[in-house]
Amino acid sequence: MAKFTRLEVAAKMAETGMVPLFYHSDIKIAKKTLKACYEGGARLLEFTSRGDFAHQIFDELNKYALSELPDMMVGVGSLTDAESASLYMQLGANFIVTPVLREDIAVVCNRRKVLWSAGCGSLTEITRAEELGGEIVKLFPGSTYGPGFVKAIKGPQPWTSIMPTGGVSTEEDNLRGWFDAGVTCVGMGSKLISKEVLANGDYEGLKTKVAETLTLIQKIRQYYMNDNYKLRYAVGQRVQPNEHPRLT
Repeated sequence: MAKFTRLEVAAKMAETGMVPLFYHSDIKIAKKTLKACYEGGARLLEFTSRGDFAHQIFDELNKYALSELPDMMVGVGSLTDAESASLYMQLGANFIVTPVLREDIAVVCNRRKVLWSAGCGSLTEITRAEELGGEIVKLFPGSTYGPGFVKAIKGPQPWTSIMPTGGVSTEEDNLRGWFDAGVTCVGMGSKLISKEVLANGDYEGLKTKVAETLTLIQKIRQYYMNDNYKLRYAVGQRVQPNEHPRLT
């Protein structure tokens, strides 16, 4: 059973602005990676289910988080069927992320009130995901669509909350482009948790990079978004133009 509600997860995504994501088949490395992200200030982590027996790694990783990192919200990504989503929710996944829009996954997640973020690539898919209860939709692959797509979507649907994954880096120009377009948060994988970091065991370096990236995101967002706007924006509530600092 999830420790955190879907609204708590959505609010934390909006608050921190970043969801690190990775997969590793070695539980020792996975734990050290999770701890480094936590110590760097991250409070969400998406464990991508991309290997044999990945659910067993997740089970141990989530138990570790519950015991040692009490504020960490661990979820699962790369799921493509309801059965897998149900399995991971049985193991305590706090959120489910998918690369595609799957209505069967929406049903099982809504039944347990677990946040579900569908991978979408069109306004029609985004709208359908929201109709199915999606608080935050995943734009995937972000590198294909870019910030311009997000900005175009936010015109007719300012209530839509978007998390791009793929094409997101730790560089200021990259992050500024996404947040200026109106994303709620970003999912960041290999540009943050690289193969080199994992191979070399550079967990101190990872902790520093996570902290620097989170600080940079807050700096960028403070330019145009106050806390009240940010939280309401994340959970899909309407906001008025006079509530947006850049429009006043």
